[in-house]
Amino acid sequence: MRNTIIVFSKVPKAGETKTRLTTKRDGILTPEEAKELYEGCVLDVINACIAADCGDVRICYNRGGDREYFDKFLSRVAGREHIKEVFCDAGGTFDECMQHAVDHIFKHAGGRLADNMFIVGGDLPTLQPAIIRDAAGKLARLAMSDAGRAAGTDKSAPVGAALVEGACQEGGFSLIGYTYNTPFEFDKVFYNKEGVTALDMALAKARDRNIPFGCVAMVPDVDIPVDLAGMIPCVRAIQLAARYDDAIMLPVNTIKVLDEIGLEATAPPSPQS
Repeated sequence: MRNTIIVFSKVPKAGETKTRLTTKRDGILTPEEAKELYEGCVLDVINACIAADCGDVRICYNRGGDREYFDKFLSRVAGREHIKEVFCDAGGTFDECMQHAVDHIFKHAGGRLADNMFIVGGDLPTLQPAIIRDAAGKLARLAMSDAGRAAGTDKSAPVGAALVEGACQEGGFSLIGYTYNTPFEFDKVFYNKEGVTALDMALAKARDRNIPFGCVAMVPDVDIPVDLAGMIPCVRAIQLAARYDDAIMLPVNTIKVLDEIGLEATAPPSPQS
């Protein structure tokens, strides 16, 4: 089965990228620092996807983003030649943008570009290639199972239905993947009136439609200051562990930005009893 991995990203721009991390919105970074941090994260995510070596890597960026700047930025990727395609989303809500990216792969005018599609966020600096490979393996096994074939939109298709996710904090997900024959769409996943989290909504769709489901290790994203504070120790742990484990991939670009800015996580002392 052919896999494709879509890195869902915005074109980095000071004042528009990771604004909730900036001092203008009660964060700690300047707009330029927030941009630089996001750039480091995106580069490390792309590098992890390429290193996973289990499918074509494509980049989906925000409509209206500066494509010329983005192309120059992507030249910093280790192995830029391995990026199969760079395309923009359709604009609109996050659900609509996600669905457009999926349709670009599964409903391409020139023919389906892959049998399986994975979307990962661009702000996951601790993402490891092993997690992506784990997701690809689980999706393939589930899609070829009897339950997968029974749940497929087309029962005669060689590939059945399956859905794999990796959680992130606050009820979101860092990775989602499914086959072209899976009866799943992003409608109301991120935006719904019931107050259901994105992860719970995706689970509900899988459960209601008997779609075989698999999960992989959680990977936190970085949206708000508390996320940043939690990410820094995780990155430092990976940095130390990599000395003793060749299978670990260092988020070198994120580490460089953290060092240049001089960011360290702190915790207030516990009150004396």
